Amino acid sequence: MKGFTDLPPIWLAGFLFLAWFLARALPLVTAFGPVFRVAGGVMALAGLALIVWSAIWFARKKTTIEPHHDPQVLIVEGPYTYSRNPIYLGMLMILTGFVLWLGVLSPVLLPVLFVAVLTRRFIEPEEERLIGAFGLEARRYLQRTRRWL
Repeated sequence: MKGFTDLPPIWLAGFLFLAWFLARALPLVTAFGPVFRVAGGVMALAGLALIVWSAIWFARKKTTIEPHHDPQVLIVEGPYTYSRNPIYLGMLMILTGFVLWLGVLSPVLLPVLFVAVLTRRFIEPEEERLIGAFGLEARRYLQRTRRWL
C-alpha cells in the first residue's frame, strides 16, 4: 500500500463510495422506506457530532488524533467514558446512516465489514500502544470501558 494514506477517514470515504456504487449498480431490493431515510440522516449527523465532540478532547489534552502515532495522553473523559473509540463509532454511525438513507439492500453488510477493518487496522494496534505507553492504567481503562458501546 505504498503511497496510500492509511487513515480512518480515507477508509470511511471508500466505504461510503462503495455503498453508493452498490446502491446504484446493484440495488437488489428497495428495503427501507422514508422513515429509515430520515433515521439514517439523523444517525449520520449524530455520528458527525460524536466525532467533533471526541476530537475536542484531543485538542483539550494537546495530544495527536493521528492513529499511527504513539499516544502522549490517555483520554478517559467525555465520550471516552462510554466508548474507547467514539470517533470510530461516529464513523460507523455515518456509514450506517448513509446505508439506511440509500434505502436499498445491497450495501447493508458494509457497516459490519467497516467494523472489521477498523478493528484490525486501527483499534487493535492502538490498544497495544496504549498498554505500552500507560501500562496498568491503560489495562484498567480497556477493561472497564467498552470498545464500541
